[in-house]
Amino acid sequence: MKKIYILILTIFIAISTLACNSTATVPAKQKVVQDIQIFTSANTEGNITTQSIEEAFDSVGLSVAGNNDMNKPFNTRFKKTYYKTYNLAMYISNDLTFNLIKKYPQFGALTPLTMSIWEDKEGNMNISTLSVNGMARATQIPVKDPDLVAYGALIEKALKTAMPQGHFKELAYIPSHNGKPLQVNFTTKVELDDDASMEDYIEDFEAEFEGELEPLGFLLPNYTNVQEEIFDDKGYKDVYDFFHTYSICKFEVIFPVSRLHPEAGAWAPCSFYLYKKKDEKVMRMGFLSVENWITTVDIKDKESIEPLRKAQNKIKNIINSIIE
Repeated sequence: MKKIYILILTIFIAISTLACNSTATVPAKQKVVQDIQIFTSANTEGNITTQSIEEAFDSVGLSVAGNNDMNKPFNTRFKKTYYKTYNLAMYISNDLTFNLIKKYPQFGALTPLTMSIWEDKEGNMNISTLSVNGMARATQIPVKDPDLVAYGALIEKALKTAMPQGHFKELAYIPSHNGKPLQVNFTTKVELDDDASMEDYIEDFEAEFEGELEPLGFLLPNYTNVQEEIFDDKGYKDVYDFFHTYSICKFEVIFPVSRLHPEAGAWAPCSFYLYKKKDEKVMRMGFLSVENWITTVDIKDKESIEPLRKAQNKIKNIINSIIE
């Protein structure tokens, strides 16, 4: 009987040890890496405003190229708003943008960067920006690139300066892009007429581009001549004939999206870049697909998805018709 007892006790100890070891080796649930980040702070006293946020970004070296109150046009056009405050803003670090575009011209698709600012029903002010991971994936820049990491750190500094009591929200999105960059890119051969200059070429192209967009309700809230405003200032004059970016927006797109997904403003307005290198005979253009919006913030409602894809197709058709 004593031998049976010892045998049972031995078996029990072995099973317990095995269970403990098994539990110890079970990997912890991995945290999902997000492409956007939402910084939030209580604002019951109303001290945090879109203007104070702009000033905080400016103070750390992120120049705010535009800080647009979307509620005014929403109320005028749609007779409705969803938030007490809803702004779309554009911001840039010229130094870091120069460093990144010099290595990766496709960073023009994030020049300038964008953010949405909104105050929710609970009285919290929120700012949505792209994370370093989101910027890296979408532009195919290494996530550990030191200038990209520095950009991310500067954004975080700006957010904490703007809202000292704030914190990053825990997000439950499961991105469905599978690591794909989701870009829309174009190239066209540059051929000059006998008496035309490169300046004539790009002026004519952009005049036609703007002329096709505006009648369809697209707005161009920002235009950046990267060559003149950034490259020339750095003495970087012999690589490109031109490098320009546009910020493109459409009320009929952002209004329905903002109802359920105000944070999608981290992708809006859309930045469209076009450039030509002196040693190439082609112009390169591109922007980040609206599939980035859909796959990173888990957009599933038809009311948001249809306007996004419809607007993108219109832009693609315009560009293709010009370069054909």
